[in-house]
Amino acid sequence: MEKLKIRANGPLQGEIVVSGAKNAALPLMCAALLTKDTVHLTNVPMLRDVKTTQKLLQGMGARVLTDNVQEFEINCGSINNTCAPYDLVKTMRASILVLGPTLAHFGEAR
Repeated sequence: MEKLKIRANGPLQGEIVVSGAKNAALPLMCAALLTKDTVHLTNVPMLRDVKTTQKLLQGMGARVLTDNVQEFEINCGSINNTCAPYDLVKTMRASILVLGPTLAHFGEAR
């Protein structure tokens, strides 16, 4: 991690943008499996695990739109596959998060 050293003679002023947490975004993305309504998520960090979760949901038949900056629109009303694609599941430990919502909503999951 880089180090930022600030020296000032007075109070600091300004604004910064803080991105959302991956460990909060991934469960929220997977929770979209519980509804057929469209779920809108903002302040999502664009990390590899987030992109993998997007592909995982799309592989199951969900419609996932993103602005590739920090917003997602997820609609799982068209899910036609309760089996998560293994080629994506094996790349990310957090992919287990799709199991519970899929089982709860559809009665089966693989």
